[in-house]
This record gives sequence, C-alpha cells and structure tokens, in this order.
Amino acid sequence: WPAFWLLGNLARHTYVGSSEHVWPWSSSVCTDKSRTAQLVSACDRVEHYGLHTGVGRGAPEIDVFEVQAGSIKANKGAFLKMPVGQPFMSSSYQVAPGRIPRPGEGWWPAPGQWYNNLTGGMNTSMNIIFYGTYNHFRDDTNPAEQDYWSDAISYNRQLNESHFGKFHKYRVEWEVPEEASKKNNYTKSYGYIRWFLDGETVLEVKGEGLNASGTGAEISSEPMYMLLNTAISSQWGFPEKCPSNCPCKTYNCRGGYGETCGFSEGFCDMINKPVEYKINYVRVYQDKNDPKQKVGCSTPERPTRKFIEAHKEKYMQKGDLQPLKPIQNGGGECSVAAPMNATLPQSCGGTTRGKCDVSRIPPTCSCLSNWTGPYCLSQAAHDDVIWDPVETLADLGFRGPNLKGPMGVMLAAFILFAVTVAPIVLNNKKKRRKGYSRVPDYERLVGA
Repeated sequence: WPAFWLLGNLARHTYVGSSEHVWPWSSSVCTDKSRTAQLVSACDRVEHYGLHTGVGRGAPEIDVFEVQAGSIKANKGAFLKMPVGQPFMSSSYQVAPGRIPRPGEGWWPAPGQWYNNLTGGMNTSMNIIFYGTYNHFRDDTNPAEQDYWSDAISYNRQLNESHFGKFHKYRVEWEVPEEASKKNNYTKSYGYIRWFLDGETVLEVKGEGLNASGTGAEISSEPMYMLLNTAISSQWGFPEKCPSNCPCKTYNCRGGYGETCGFSEGFCDMINKPVEYKINYVRVYQDKNDPKQKVGCSTPERPTRKFIEAHKEKYMQKGDLQPLKPIQNGGGECSVAAPMNATLPQSCGGTTRGKCDVSRIPPTCSCLSNWTGPYCLSQAAHDDVIWDPVETLADLGFRGPNLKGPMGVMLAAFILFAVTVAPIVLNNKKKRRKGYSRVPDYERLVGA
C-alpha cells in the first residue's frame, strides 16, 4: 500500500531500537506510567544530552494517508459496521499513552471510551477496525510497568478509481500547542491536526480532546520528518480469516491455488502488473513570523542532535558508518542517448541540472551547482537557521593566544621550532644513547 506520513525525529523508521519506548509518545505529564514506559519523560529531573528537564519526548506519527485497495464494500465483511469500505485512505494521529478502557476492534466506542473533539468530513468514517497497538518489548524486565498502549485516532475516507488514475491533492495542517503567555492573552492553546483531500475535510483532531482524555497525550510538538513509501503486510488488507480449504501457510502470487488462495481478491493481479506510486510534488509551508514554526531536526524547544549522537547504535544497522547518510551528489548511471532537454534520470535532470560524464565507465551523472542527488533531480537546499550547531572550543569559553604583534611572531617562531627542529635534535640524542655514530661527510670520505 502507498503511504505518506510524518514521524518524530527521535525515531528512525525500520530502526526498531530507536523507537522502543519512544514511538509514538507525545506527553509532557509525569505519571506512574510515563515514569517507567516513556524513555524520556516529564518525570526526569536531570538534564542529559541537551534535553530539557520536565519535558517528555517521543516520536508520534501523523499519517497523511495510508491507502488500502480492494473490493470489500461498506457494510460488508470486515467493514460490516462501517459506512466506508475498500478502497479507502486512512488518515491518523498515532500517539501514546493510550486510553484505558478502550473500545474493542470492530465495535463503535461506548461513551467515555474514545476521544472527543473529532470531526470527520464527507464520505468518511471513524476507523473502528484499528484503535491502536499494545507495545511490549522483549528486553523489558517489568512488563506491568513498562508496557503501554498507543492510540490510532483514525478516520477512513472512501476512494474510487479516479484516485488511482489521476493526481489528487492530499494536505495536512498541523498547529502545535502553546502555553499561556502575555502574547496570547494568557490563554493556552492545545493545537490541532487537520487532514484534507482535494480541499475537502477528512478529519480534524483538536488538542482539547486529547487533553480531556486525562492520559497526558497531546498534539505533537516534536520535529518530524516526512516519509513516502509503499509496503506489504499480512496485517493490512488481508482477509481476517483464512478462506476454507486454504492452508494459508505460503503466499506466492506465481504459485498454485494453495499459495494464492490466502490473498485478498485482486491482490495478485495488482502485484503482477507494473505498479507505480507517482508523486508530482511535496510542498511544506510555514509562517516565518510564528516562532513556534521552525525548520530543523533539532530545535531549541525540542533538541535531538546530542541524544542521537550519544545513542548512535540505535540509529544504525550493520554496515552503517553513521546514523544519517549524506545525500549522494551525482554518480547515478546515465546515457548519452537520453534527450538532454528532458528532466529524466538518464539525462541527469537535463542541461540545467547536470551532465552525463562520458569519461567514466559506465557514464555517470555530474551535478551542476544548486542540484544534487544521484541523478541531479533534487535541489541542493539547506536550513536558513541552524538551531543546534556543533559546539566549538570557543563555545566552551576557550580563547586561543593572540598571534598579532611581536609576541605573536615570537610565539609562532617557537611553535615552528617545536614542530620541526626539536624532533630532529631529540631523535639524534636518542640514537647516540643507543650507540649509533654519525657517518662522516661524503666529501671527506672520498677525499674530495
């Protein structure tokens, strides 16, 4: 299925170690549960790695969409109690800690079991099939205290064939919470997240509803990064029960009945055809005059750099040299036969972005200024403000000697002597102590 989502910077997708007791926490309230189940909780009173005391941290998840194809209609099968069936897009805010008590999957919530201040749009339905996840980790020694529920506040939006054959606009608006202060008339705001499809509302989650739940969960204030990917999972879109006379032990779209019968109807037809996830553009808008809206992975309010550097092993897999790989600049294989005026990988983005270097075997892309990536298709962008720069000795108060004036000349001469002449003199003394004698001058030796 195709997905477009945001994840808090303290967790790395597929790097499981980085997400344990981090995903999808978004809470700055100290409770008995957060003290033991949240890796960085508001209960912490010692400042480490630049993190602020009394501020809980985590990696919540905002799913702009996860699309499920299929032919099971509304009020049928798994969607028996829902007015939206396949195909649909699911828009979600996944957050911890989760609610207890909570509704059972496939059932509508009873009063007091779920969140208030949720607003769905046309052709949408609360996703009653999935309310969240119970999180248990193998190395935990006290599951009763360390395990936790996370909630998926989710609505499904009905799709049709046009959503798979034409471009559509998917949008999310996210406003972070703000504490009461003079500039907002001492009125605390709880933030919100809003989802849209072609300008029509899919879902709105207001922070007031999370606050009223009493769990301590809140709208995310974490720096988050975007992911656009496709994935396959037996827990998403597969039949709830194995069909009769089907072993459901091996899944192979190119096999016989015993290996294909466990798939959803039409699944193998989709897999056996060329499948594309086409993205025209992704745009991010922020109000540069709003101090809450910052660009960067490590902001003053939610720093992450030092924590990640101190826990590198959680953000790396075998063979990785560092948590984040640098963006490859050029090097993608190209073809001189490709049209140079076309924005294609084979043409290195065209004449304004890169060129195909035929001096290399095979020919590879070489990017022009302001363009990067293996095929020179991405702009070489940067953050205007680095909120958390790497410290230097000057940041620690160290000031080097002043090398200006006569004293500076004398000091520079001394340093030059120390690194050039002094090692030679010391080495000669060491050799004489070991019994070595100097060879006579060559001229004197031959009688010249």
